[in-house]
Amino acid sequence: MKSMYHVSASPHIRSSVTTATIMRDVAIALIPASLLGVYQFGFNAFLVLVTSIVTCVLAEYLYKKLMKKPGLPYESSAIVTGLLLGMNLPSTVPLWIPIIGGVFAIIIVKELYGGLGQNFMNPALAARCFLLISFAGRMTAFGVSSFNEAQSSVTKNLYTFLNGAGSLDGISSATPLAQIKTMEAAASVADVVSLKDMFLGFTGGVIGETSILALLIGAAYLVFRKVISLRIPLIYIGSFVVFLLLFGGHGFDLYYIAAEVCGGGLILGAFFMATDYVTSPITKTGQVIFGVLLGLLTVLFRVFGNNAEGVSFAIIFCNLLVPLLDKYTVPVAFGKGGRKNGK
Repeated sequence: MKSMYHVSASPHIRSSVTTATIMRDVAIALIPASLLGVYQFGFNAFLVLVTSIVTCVLAEYLYKKLMKKPGLPYESSAIVTGLLLGMNLPSTVPLWIPIIGGVFAIIIVKELYGGLGQNFMNPALAARCFLLISFAGRMTAFGVSSFNEAQSSVTKNLYTFLNGAGSLDGISSATPLAQIKTMEAAASVADVVSLKDMFLGFTGGVIGETSILALLIGAAYLVFRKVISLRIPLIYIGSFVVFLLLFGGHGFDLYYIAAEVCGGGLILGAFFMATDYVTSPITKTGQVIFGVLLGLLTVLFRVFGNNAEGVSFAIIFCNLLVPLLDKYTVPVAFGKGGRKNGK
């Protein structure tokens, strides 16, 4: 009897990797782009990021308290949601914008559908799209604030909360994608935008999307830690390039293609949000289709839409298709009701 094997309930193979460790790695990977965003856009960018994170954490805590949900190990997902939401906001927005966005992301998109693992789309991107539709003017005001140093800190903080930093002696600037979209037909893309500045992050845009270098450093960390696979990001970006060649209207202009890849939220979306475990397909075939659809929709939104960007709407739209992709790409089991004789 002593030689009998110990039998326990499944799962029989366990891993030290938990949701908390995955979320911690994602947060670490986002630090380089966040720091560069604060350096580029100033102290108000820091306030937007902190406000977004604190709002998401408090919203999750208060909701669980009010709903009397049983205590579970804290998995840090609200911190990542808040950080991603803040990185998708301009530094010039008033601080009540990330508060509204944080509550929408956590309560409406996540908790009302059952919490982590049950949300039907990426909470941070859903909140960004909600804010973009609701407050289009404030969400597309990109710039760097230049406060008068003679003003009292109390006055500046109150004005920032109500109106945003860009409303007070702000320096506005168009994003590279907007410049490309509105440039004259005879103009060269190289004369309109600087690819070097776009790669390093010294351009207009939301807080966390401007520096491709910083985002790639974070993405490399996630790949090294085996948190994400390169399948979805590479297929997404590759499909984007192919469809851009077909529909972009610039032919085989490598500078234009590189500018479109480096501009906007393509890199941030491809590596940090399209790879979300909950809202991306679980099968390899589904992930391939998912990536191709993302590339197609992003090009359609950018080229034919009124807005120069399109990553956020492309991702949340494809998130809605994930249950369908999983349904038709999950391998059929052998046996009764499944495959017979291996066919």
